[in-house]
Amino acid sequence: MEAFPYLKALHIIFIVTWFAGLFYIVRLFIYQTEAQDKSDLEKKVLTDQFKIMSKRLWYGITWPSAVLTLIFGPSLIHVYMPLSDHPWLIAKLCFVFLLYIYHYISHRIFKNLQRDVYTLSSTKLRIWNEVATILLFAIVFLVILQSILSMWKGIFGLILFSALLMIAIKIYRKQRLK
Repeated sequence: MEAFPYLKALHIIFIVTWFAGLFYIVRLFIYQTEAQDKSDLEKKVLTDQFKIMSKRLWYGITWPSAVLTLIFGPSLIHVYMPLSDHPWLIAKLCFVFLLYIYHYISHRIFKNLQRDVYTLSSTKLRIWNEVATILLFAIVFLVILQSILSMWKGIFGLILFSALLMIAIKIYRKQRLK
């Protein structure tokens, strides 16, 4: 048990750096996608720069943080055994699983952009960026409240929050296009 606080601290640190990487990488995807609308010279310079930045962020911070989160997270789980006594943790682990799926899909987007394959618009990427925000809210509230009942209230809040995010993205897009 003496190692528990250290493992927990490391787990939290790598969760924070992982989320930072996930949030920033999609912003870089958006900027790289929008650079395709620039003049040929600007497009080349910006695209090359965003590719370098994305590669360094993805492989230097985001992937290592995801792996270290996966190492340190399970090292803490023995404290919560049996899991059936902690339904909030089971729900949290489901959201973490979704986060790893999000990471994998983001990796596919990253690989496409590195090859100059643009399948998503900047608006769709903005929406994609908010998926990580929703997962962050779900995970943090579950960990802090540690309650399945609060989770259902939280899910309602997440749906409301998601709707507000979508409205904000649409408003931002209209203003940007003016």
